[in-house]
Amino acid sequence: VMLSAGGGVKGVVLRGIDPATAPTVLSMLTELRSGQAKDLEREGTPGIIVGDELARRLGLFVGSRANLLSPAGQKGAAGYSPRIRPFEVVGIFKTGMFEYDSSLAFVSLEAARDVLGLPPGFLSGIEITVRDLFRADETAIRLAEALGAPFYVRTWMDMNANLFAALKLEKIGMFILLAMVVLIGSFSIVTSLVMLVMEKTRDIAVMMSMGATRGMIRRIFMLQGCIIGLVGTLLGYGFGLGLGWLLKRYRFIKLPENVYTLDHLPISITLSDVLIVGASAMLLCFLATLYPARQAARLEPAEALRYE
Repeated sequence: VMLSAGGGVKGVVLRGIDPATAPTVLSMLTELRSGQAKDLEREGTPGIIVGDELARRLGLFVGSRANLLSPAGQKGAAGYSPRIRPFEVVGIFKTGMFEYDSSLAFVSLEAARDVLGLPPGFLSGIEITVRDLFRADETAIRLAEALGAPFYVRTWMDMNANLFAALKLEKIGMFILLAMVVLIGSFSIVTSLVMLVMEKTRDIAVMMSMGATRGMIRRIFMLQGCIIGLVGTLLGYGFGLGLGWLLKRYRFIKLPENVYTLDHLPISITLSDVLIVGASAMLLCFLATLYPARQAARLEPAEALRYE
């Protein structure tokens, strides 16, 4: 439909909801920046809830008057004319997603039916919420089996499949990039251990002449490299998780709303990702110790002490 106000005209996606039950499903209606969802059903002019960006663009605030124009026209003597109904803004929401905040509006079921010219009692769909949002597809399968044709079920995963496919690809790319950074960092461990082997040549030779085996020497340098990697990984954990927590709490990195779907950089810290990153870093650090440790174990005591 079209929403017109003193600030201009804007096309919006109109949703008719039950003000009593919708807030239990749509979290945006429980955290309105101003107004209340229950005010949609009111005496006189029906109420409407709009997004923050839409309200800013049209100059709307709680108490403002606006008109909804529906393409479902009324036939008159001069032909078809669009349905026009007045509404009063009773609430403004902000989700942080530009697409929703700039083009979504809520009215009561009765008001939506009136604007769109639908019969009384008509419903185009029912929306439900689940306890575990990542298992919504399982619930959808059970609902589809229970309802049967002609009903169909769509989850938030289905409706945003393209977005999540792009995010998955970006996640794989970021993991490869991070692994390359860690790999470059592991080269410094190789350099440090090679220099250490060169500096401790005499000490290694003395230890081997006193009975230390090549396996012992190899394990010493491998252990030292792993300790360096462990300290670096723990420091990285502390800095990375601390920065991630601050970003998640204070959202001080803002994104252009007209370019991205979100107005801030989203942060999601999951245990599996943290463990995979740490394990990958330690594995690369361990591999970096193999060459220096092997070179130290191959040292011949007689050759090392010849010129001492």
